[in-house]
Amino acid sequence: MNPPDVPNRFEYRQHGGSSRGAGNMNHLMRDTYALILAGGRGARLQQLTEWRAKPSVPFAGKFSIIDFPLSNCVNSGARRIGVLTQYKSQSLIRHIERGWGFLEADLGEYIDVVPAQQRVDERWYSGTANAVFQNLDILREAAPRYVLILAGDHVYKMDYSVMLAEHVDRGCDVTVACIEVPLAEAGSFGVMGVDAADRVVSFVEKPVHPAALPGDPGRALASMGIYVFNAEFLFEQLARDAQLDSSSHDFGHDLLPQLVRERRVWAHRFANSCVNRVGERPYWRDVGTVDAFWAANIDLTREIPELNLYDDQWPILSRQRQLPPAKFVFDEATRRGMALDSLVSSGCVVSGATVRRSVLFSKVRVDVGSQIEDSVVLPNVVVGRNVRLARTVVDKHCRLPDGFCAGVNRADDEARFHVTERGVTLITPDMLGQGWHEGNRVG
Repeated sequence: MNPPDVPNRFEYRQHGGSSRGAGNMNHLMRDTYALILAGGRGARLQQLTEWRAKPSVPFAGKFSIIDFPLSNCVNSGARRIGVLTQYKSQSLIRHIERGWGFLEADLGEYIDVVPAQQRVDERWYSGTANAVFQNLDILREAAPRYVLILAGDHVYKMDYSVMLAEHVDRGCDVTVACIEVPLAEAGSFGVMGVDAADRVVSFVEKPVHPAALPGDPGRALASMGIYVFNAEFLFEQLARDAQLDSSSHDFGHDLLPQLVRERRVWAHRFANSCVNRVGERPYWRDVGTVDAFWAANIDLTREIPELNLYDDQWPILSRQRQLPPAKFVFDEATRRGMALDSLVSSGCVVSGATVRRSVLFSKVRVDVGSQIEDSVVLPNVVVGRNVRLARTVVDKHCRLPDGFCAGVNRADDEARFHVTERGVTLITPDMLGQGWHEGNRVG
């Protein structure tokens, strides 16, 4: 796998200011260390994260969720990257080590994968700010002027260099990326209030009663969990917060509300730096529930999905496994291997079966007479004969026996599997009594 030849290759939006030329943007990114917080469990994904961290959950047929912020970093020109892990991180560490080794260390490009090591005391990470504080030695060693802090569990395309240039032009202490969300969903985010110049005047983490945008009672301005800090300022604030017994040591709960009151904190509108050539709206998804994960994958089967994975100017990079092409076997009236409105990955064999509006990850085998509709089937799944799947998510390594049926009768599914509010059925090897099959505990 080769990295993009030149970062920041698309035509930047011009908003004025001395830092907006591509050369200046690249220079700023070279002075930046990107830190991805990838230690969360993602409990709302239910059994999908029982044996893996949320950032290592497979997505879109061939990627993992962590590939999106990593690709954004590389495409934006940020090539000094740290990934902080904690919860069941082995599959995540393996994925990064095997799939992201193309950066040139001799040119100062690298990814540091940093497990939780109790570097400061005997406690594990107690919050997002504490996770960064416990790794200040790594940041100081890199000696950046700016620190870009990212969540490792969202799916989106964003040019971080635009946000960084805006941060420098404004002379901010902190810049917080934000996006408008429906008011009914805002309670899951940090909700921001801004003035006419987009200076942040209030910040409340996961409010019970979120404040609506002025003039738009149905929407709120939400933090994306993406921050730019001046490096020395960040170090000072983390050290101060670490001394406060009353703090939960979290950016959203503690640092940002305090800094909004005392320092120069500005909002960065995601639309200004999003990379979105298909669809009318900027694309950003928190695929943190089974329903959201299913819907985001199924959306990719549309003729023109909201997320463009076919954009050569902003590629999503990942580990490229050496697998044969997907194969479709038999063309007879009673058995015909075919896939319609679907994504079918390398190594798959669809043998006399029909796949509709579904995503098959690598090395999925589907046998004669089976029908898969509106489903997301993760890698290394074997589907037997005359199986029927509808609105399902099937985890890695599942073996579905001949005649198996899921997603058709909710009552039957609820007795065996996890069924969401929207009627999506999640199936894992543990639920099938195959929990230790072929080492799938790695994730």
